[in-house]
Amino acid sequence: MNEVIRILIVDDHPIVREGLAAMLSRRADLQVAGEAENGREALELCAATQPDIVLTDLRMPEMDGVTLIHHLREVAPQTRVIVLTTYDGDEDIYRALAAGAMAYLLKDAPRDELLTTIRAVYNGRRHIPPEVAARLAERMTATELTERELAVLHLIAQGHSNKSIGDQLHIAEGTVKAHVNSILSKLNARDRTHAVTIAYQRGLISLR
Repeated sequence: MNEVIRILIVDDHPIVREGLAAMLSRRADLQVAGEAENGREALELCAATQPDIVLTDLRMPEMDGVTLIHHLREVAPQTRVIVLTTYDGDEDIYRALAAGAMAYLLKDAPRDELLTTIRAVYNGRRHIPPEVAARLAERMTATELTERELAVLHLIAQGHSNKSIGDQLHIAEGTVKAHVNSILSKLNARDRTHAVTIAYQRGLISLR
């Protein structure tokens, strides 16, 4: 008899969780060990159910997917993680895989690819689809923003002026302007609005 793979589904959208649970439950070798709506709840359920696989979204309230992966490596190192998300930004992908995810799938992936990935990851194999690998390659060759530039970028996204950013970060307005120019250059952005758009797409900043 084949081993049964026990899976914990983590997503903040009930319809997504229920749909995945229904699909997985129809497979004889797969069993849904539980459902969680955020990373914090997932950690509690992992302790109680000891799943083989955690199938998680990235951006969720309370605790996001990357933070969850970091914690799982400490408290449940035997549990393997698959990211299933709508977010295909290169920074999202890089952070998830660097944290320890074994696979990264987009939610429009074919059903059979998801099932194959679950079984592959259970057997210790990684799975990175070609389109995800291409995004990851872009991230590896991109010029990284510094921590200060990321802080400035977050405040730009919130609509702050250079003066307001300088006041909040306790730096001169001229220094803020220099950081903004560097951000535009590194992101190949035309202006501040374009930089924020690129940052959202890449996963450098999020709406949450």
